[in-house]
Amino acid sequence: MSMTSKAQLADTDIIEGILRDDEVALSRLYKLHFPMVLFFVQSNNGTEDDAKDIFQEAVIVFYEKIKAGQLELNCQIKTYLYSICRRLWLKRLSRSSRFSSGLIEDTEEELTDTSQEADQAEQNELKFSAMADALNQLGEPCKTLLEDFYIRSMGMPEITEKFGYNNADSAKNQKYKCLMRLKKLFFLGYQEPR
Repeated sequence: MSMTSKAQLADTDIIEGILRDDEVALSRLYKLHFPMVLFFVQSNNGTEDDAKDIFQEAVIVFYEKIKAGQLELNCQIKTYLYSICRRLWLKRLSRSSRFSSGLIEDTEEELTDTSQEADQAEQNELKFSAMADALNQLGEPCKTLLEDFYIRSMGMPEITEKFGYNNADSAKNQKYKCLMRLKKLFFLGYQEPR
């Protein structure tokens, strides 16, 4: 079964679960799609709490459209939610003056016009998936070292101590080697036809 078929099956399960008021469906929705929104919001001057707020708003819109029978889904759920979250976050940034690119007010019509953003989100999801696969193939200690540095924001002194390196330069050198291996694995995985 292809990746797209599995995603469509999971999407169908989630929608049917929401229609049955199944809490597991909403839980699955959060587990599958929140990390992508968290990454986007944190990459654009936001916090985890901001991401939770934005994701919650998007899920409410999604949930209400399903319950009202008004959901016209022409892409995967992750793409739909990403598009809504992206627009909501950019709108919030615009209002708070942390982001000044002259964004025009979003309208309900713009929220449903997701074709171009859907393609971009799909490409991003393929890259995220390839990166996750590459990270899993990387093995230890590289996987944990890179996660500690890039995800947990640990400094080189902490990493040096945690992994038992002689000094911070040794830790930096190991991080660089791990990063090069990850990059190689990522591009090998990303070039394969999906």
